Amino acid sequence: MTVRRLALFDVDGTLVDSQAHIAGAMEAAFAAEGLPLPPHDEVLGVVGLSLPLALAALAPDAPAERLDRMVEAYRQQFFALRVGQAASPLFTGAREALAALAGVEGMELGIATGKSRRGLDAILEAHGLSGQFATRQVSDDHPSKPHPSMVLAALAETGVAPDRAVMIGDTEFDMEMGRAAGVRTLAVAWGYHPADRLGAADAVVERFADLPAAVLALVGEMA
Repeated sequence: MTVRRLALFDVDGTLVDSQAHIAGAMEAAFAAEGLPLPPHDEVLGVVGLSLPLALAALAPDAPAERLDRMVEAYRQQFFALRVGQAASPLFTGAREALAALAGVEGMELGIATGKSRRGLDAILEAHGLSGQFATRQVSDDHPSKPHPSMVLAALAETGVAPDRAVMIGDTEFDMEMGRAAGVRTLAVAWGYHPADRLGAADAVVERFADLPAAVLALVGEMA
């Protein structure tokens, strides 16, 4: 009997390097309200949260109506950048790692991202990955990370047991979300949170080439 497993991926900072688009959209959101843009490392530090929470963290003194305007300005600018420029690039080795995992018997691939469904669909289509994922969980349908809702929904949709699933991401929010849902956690070192914020992960990989083996080590190699 084949044991079903699930490799659940974050997107920004894990599969794609979207920091240029994120920084540009965040700059537009703050400029629209005449506010100074926080330092780049602070902007990257909130990647993974839903957009309203991310902006609230970066502008904690802004009233709700101002944050609402900033959210809309961010979304409009991000869309404009996505249309006017090339899609955020995949990290080196991402495509090959996904293909390797997809070739493992019983392995399902999934997404759990703070992106909107429109944003996720656009990036997957741009890279020819639309058919790769059995489950796609997005911010439109769930509370922000690190709430476990996205992971729990992915488990329910795929029918995979928690001990056969791993959450793969680059932020502490991904790791906390995975732990809260009772799955294993695998941190990638090439993303947006520094190593000292990823210490609670079950494992860390430095290169995409090492990721398939790390996933199998965490969720069991047996078929």
